[in-house]
Amino acid sequence: MSFRGEAAIIGIGELPTQRTTLGRSMPGLLGDAARLAIHDAHIKIEDVDGIITEGGDTYPAFVAEYLGLRVRFATGSSMMGASGATGVALASMAVMNGLANYVLVCIAQARNPALGGGAEGFPGHGSEFDFPYGPAAGANNGYGQIYQRHMELYGTTQEQLAHVASNQRFNAQGNPNAVFDGQPITHQDVMDSRYVNYPLRLLEVVMPCGGAAAVIVTTAERAAASLNKPVYVLGGGIGLDDFGGMQKPEITVSPVARSAPIAFNMSGYSPRDIEFAEFYDCYTILESMCLEDAGLVPKGEIGPFFESTDTTYKGEFPINTDGGQLSAGQPGLAGGFRHVVEAARQIMGKAGVRQIERNDLGLVNG
Repeated sequence: MSFRGEAAIIGIGELPTQRTTLGRSMPGLLGDAARLAIHDAHIKIEDVDGIITEGGDTYPAFVAEYLGLRVRFATGSSMMGASGATGVALASMAVMNGLANYVLVCIAQARNPALGGGAEGFPGHGSEFDFPYGPAAGANNGYGQIYQRHMELYGTTQEQLAHVASNQRFNAQGNPNAVFDGQPITHQDVMDSRYVNYPLRLLEVVMPCGGAAAVIVTTAERAAASLNKPVYVLGGGIGLDDFGGMQKPEITVSPVARSAPIAFNMSGYSPRDIEFAEFYDCYTILESMCLEDAGLVPKGEIGPFFESTDTTYKGEFPINTDGGQLSAGQPGLAGGFRHVVEAARQIMGKAGVRQIERNDLGLVNG
């Protein structure tokens, strides 16, 4: 199936990402983001007849009831950090097949450290060997191993990947929704930050936050009449690895190596046509190897690329123009969704001071 040009994003909503969201609930955050997206799309709440949420801890029926929606299409998109991007693909398939006219995709995370931060564990999903004897609890250990392996295989240096964090912090200074807006850093600041799991430094690691995001997806025909510049969905692909990941043949290869070719083939474009990228970035190393696996940079050459290329919104190849999760914040699974929202914002021409000049064709990775 190809949904090339059959669907488009016509409205976006994003709440400011905050370190804590005291006094706020996940449904409340979802409601605010949904309201912003519906208003931005210039439609009425009664027009929304489809809904997609994360679907794991956030059931679509509960969210629809809370928002007062009467939908004829609903589903969950439980793909962890890729839930938002996958949700847009599902929404595109829904509208092109007549299951709905306007689909709301919305994801949120409330964060109250006094109540455990709002994060849930994943009991029962670990390998009997990976969890007892493999990486330690949390993600730092595993990504530290990937980083170390990439350095050994390709000669990648910490000085090179520090540019990822410093460039994205520069981008965040033009983003009022970013948790680190008003807190600039330099490349040297990244290098001077303490190790959390060698070779990962503190400023190369995402900070858990609270927030929410939403988009409205509709048919290309309806989008043509939108008051916003439509953001057409041209292609999409999905790839999965084992949950633990440590038993992969090579840990420096991500599922993007399989999903990106599907998306490019559907779209009719190639990596060399892409003008900007919004890529999942809970760690500098994950963003780096995913950019390689998407074909935007040859495998093993991401270090020299970041060393020589300005990837800020003012540069020759902008990446994560809102600051990404590293500098705009990771509000749970809405963190990965922020890349979809920012790509749409750039194509619509609504990015304000960080608006890029070449904004017709972007690549998003969740």
